Amino acid sequence: MQQAYNVYEDRCPTRLVLDRLADKWALLILDRLEGEPVRFNHIRRDIKGISQKVLAQTLRKLERNGLISRTIFPTVPVTVEYALTPLGRTLTDTVSALAHWAEKNMDAIFAAQRAYDETHPV
Repeated sequence: MQQAYNVYEDRCPTRLVLDRLADKWALLILDRLEGEPVRFNHIRRDIKGISQKVLAQTLRKLERNGLISRTIFPTVPVTVEYALTPLGRTLTDTVSALAHWAEKNMDAIFAAQRAYDETHPV
């Protein structure tokens, strides 16, 4: 029997998962892995602005939470590929929709920020 969780409870472990998923890098990585398995350096090239350290940390967190898998190939140099797990695939529609929503609505968000800043001086 599956345990019931309530994200609104202060000690609910789902909050830790949401914290990891709400990270901008995690969302971009999950969206990038939607298709086929991708190598570390390809992810780094595709996601502009992410450092090697942050990419490695984020990949480890996603792997620990069962959302991605890491496959090592015994080549010289070693090749490592990352892919979505079946659990990670359950998020693809949500992640993609969120990314596209942000792209589509940035002008409205910028306008709202300007309006707020004009009425709430620092």
